[in-house]
Amino acid sequence: MPQARRVPRLAALTTAVLAALAAMSSPAAADLPPRERGLFLTVSGAGDTWIRGVRLTCPDTRGSHPHGSAACAALAEVDGNLEALPGDPRPCTKQYNPVTVAAKGDWHGRPVDWHKAFPNACVLDSETGAVFRF
Repeated sequence: MPQARRVPRLAALTTAVLAALAAMSSPAAADLPPRERGLFLTVSGAGDTWIRGVRLTCPDTRGSHPHGSAACAALAEVDGNLEALPGDPRPCTKQYNPVTVAAKGDWHGRPVDWHKAFPNACVLDSETGAVFRF
């Protein structure tokens, strides 16, 4: 295609993109729901043979996490740092039945993308407490 024909098409495309962006910033765009906030938490078994997930928003106004208030309190205590969760320490067997957990989303506007493997569900619960107790 000659260069002269591409310029008008590029100009038309640029105009269309700018018009779409302007429409998105219109009052009608303000009626769209806000981006989902909170953390999407998952727990999965060895080799992803099973997986559970739940969305946690703090404060837990939705009630989608069975221990939402306690999970939010634990996260607030460590300012969203999942590595620093106080957990619920107790003795666990040494049975190896690995579980992997993940947290993705945001904590008070800060992005979170965290995952960790544990040797079994008891160790997971002991180290993370209510956060992954669902």
